[in-house]
Amino acid sequence: MAPIPSQHRQPDDAPESYVGLDAESAERRARRRGWTTVRSLPPGSIVTMEFVAGRLNFEVDDGRVIRCWLG
Repeated sequence: MAPIPSQHRQPDDAPESYVGLDAESAERRARRRGWTTVRSLPPGSIVTMEFVAGRLNFEVDDGRVIRCWLG
């Protein structure tokens, strides 16, 4: 029988700690902390409601993270 794939665990990280950082620094920090996918979006972007484990989303305005959320 094939092994059951393990669920991807998200890093133990606080999304609010990225707010106010410049987008490049925030992405580097997120990758160092173990996020497999980091997505930067402009304000008001239309996004799907799917949750992707291991993904961190940044809303970026004028080069700064103004909002951050999981999935």
